[in-house]
This record gives sequence, C-alpha cells and structure tokens, in this order.
Amino acid sequence: MTAPMSPSASKMPWLVAGLCLGLALSSFWPTEQVQARGTDRNDKFAITTATTGFQNPDTIFVLDFLTGRLVGALLNQQTATFTNFYFRSIAADFGLDPTAKPQFVIISGDGNLTTRGGPQTSTGVVYIGELTTGKVVVYRYPFRISTKPMPPLTLEPFAFFSFRDVAPAE
Repeated sequence: MTAPMSPSASKMPWLVAGLCLGLALSSFWPTEQVQARGTDRNDKFAITTATTGFQNPDTIFVLDFLTGRLVGALLNQQTATFTNFYFRSIAADFGLDPTAKPQFVIISGDGNLTTRGGPQTSTGVVYIGELTTGKVVVYRYPFRISTKPMPPLTLEPFAFFSFRDVAPAE
C-alpha cells in the first residue's frame, strides 16, 4: 500500500516546471545595456563624460570655471591615447559680461541627433547651465576614429533656452 503524497510534494513538479519555463523565456527576452555617466565638480572646475557613439569610449569634458573654457578629449581604443580634442570659450555663448562671476553647471545626455552629410556627430550632448543669465546651452561634437592625434575642433552650440522664461500656460 502506498502512502498518499504530501501537499508540498505534489507542488514540487509545478515549481520546477515554472522555473524551467521562466529561464527559457528570459533567454529570448531583449536586454538593455546598462550605462552610467559621471559628473563631478569642485569650486574651480567640473568634469563629465558624454556618449560618443556605438562601441566607442565616452568623451570626457572639463569646464574650467576660472577661464570659462570647455575642453574635451576622446580616448582611442586601439592606441590607448587621446586622439580627438575639443574646445570652446563659452562666455560669449551665454552673453556674459567680462566682469561677471558666472556660476556654471554641466551634465551630459543622449542627443541621438541626425546629421546630413559631413563628419560623424556624437550621440551624446553636453548641457551647460549658467545661473546669472538663466540660460542653458547644448553642445554637440563631431568625431573621427583615428590612431593619430587630430587637431582640436571647436564645439558647436546648437540649442539654447532660458530657464527663467519658461512659464506654465494659464
């Protein structure tokens, strides 16, 4: 005479089947790559990274608060040296008075902008805000894969807005 199965023993095959089905389904589920960007600052400068493009290292940007100069560089994966360089004196982009004491913030984001001919443009953009003017300026940058250092390129501002002028509709 066989003993009746305990309730927990009769559920075990269903648990195992559910785990196997879940693992099988998860292998077909699309995955997303995790990305992290860093931004740091002190009272004299800020540093951030921005996405360059598919399977390329991020580009690093440094904003010098004392000079109002934004500089950047792209690391080449094959040579482990910086090969693309960028610069811009950003004070004029904000319409700053030369005697003003600007207060900048910087962060990068995904722009995924389309280009029509010309050099390849990064997928990332750099946002810079300035407190005394209340403006935000967005910069994009072209890049070319090269094993030799290239001449520095001027960053291009391409979009602006004043965060003090944005008001809700009444």
